[in-house]
Amino acid sequence: MDKKIIKTDNAPPAVGKYSQGVMANGILFVSGQVPLDPADGKLVEGIEAQARRSMENVKGIVEEAGLEMSNIVKTTILLADINDFSVVNEIYSGYFDEDPPARACFAVKDIPKGAMIEIEAIAVK
Repeated sequence: MDKKIIKTDNAPPAVGKYSQGVMANGILFVSGQVPLDPADGKLVEGIEAQARRSMENVKGIVEEAGLEMSNIVKTTILLADINDFSVVNEIYSGYFDEDPPARACFAVKDIPKGAMIEIEAIAVK
């Protein structure tokens, strides 16, 4: 198996024993990204800012792997409050021009660091 760990300063460092991303046999697995600002490690405030920051963190990892957002084939969004879905969906949509990836979105009890959102992705080379 061809496996490469993806690490970038354009996303926050892992807060546990995992990698920001792993490229295996041409498939990039992006770990769930909470809305921590990679510059200072702090959680951004508000659902709009958190959705953008989580997407920017995903984008930073995808680009570090040499791919583009259009290479993403599947995402999963975890929300602390399902009532934030429409706001998050609008922000999320701005990251995909055409042919958006498959997606699942769930409301969950808790997200690490007290975040309101977490986003993971799978991209293909």
